[in-house]
Amino acid sequence: MKTENPIPKPATPLYKKGWFINFLFVLAGVAGVYVLIYVDVVSRAKDAYLEGEKYLSWYQNPDLKTQYFQKQYNEEKAKLDGRLAKKEISAEEYGEWLDSLKFDQEFSVAESPLKYAYQWYKDAYELFTPPESKWVRMAREKAPQVLIMWKQELRDKKIPFEDYMFE
Repeated sequence: MKTENPIPKPATPLYKKGWFINFLFVLAGVAGVYVLIYVDVVSRAKDAYLEGEKYLSWYQNPDLKTQYFQKQYNEEKAKLDGRLAKKEISAEEYGEWLDSLKFDQEFSVAESPLKYAYQWYKDAYELFTPPESKWVRMAREKAPQVLIMWKQELRDKKIPFEDYMFE
């Protein structure tokens, strides 16, 4: 005759089971990935919005734009001067590089800052949503206003355009 053990073996607590611990690690990993994605997308939306703000400020104060590109030109020219002094490039190459830098500076100064402001705002709300962060909301509010200003600027310069060109 067999005798049965009258005291049942206690059940292993859930938190000590291997599958449960693995499940928690996977769950924590998935949550961590979503948090990283959220932070990345929101920070990219913020960067895009702030770039739009920079270009809008250049429209409102063109001297800021000129100073920015002049500083950029001076920095690149100083690098070229250094390369010429070290004889890494010839005087002819130096002249070509300098002409290219001057062209880039003049082109950048002549470009419409409203065009870039609109595009950065548009990128913020098209590319970096969801989630609907405050940066996306602010960009979505400003983009139509900047687009109207940009279209008016084109009309004033008598540059023909169609509405489909802005999409």
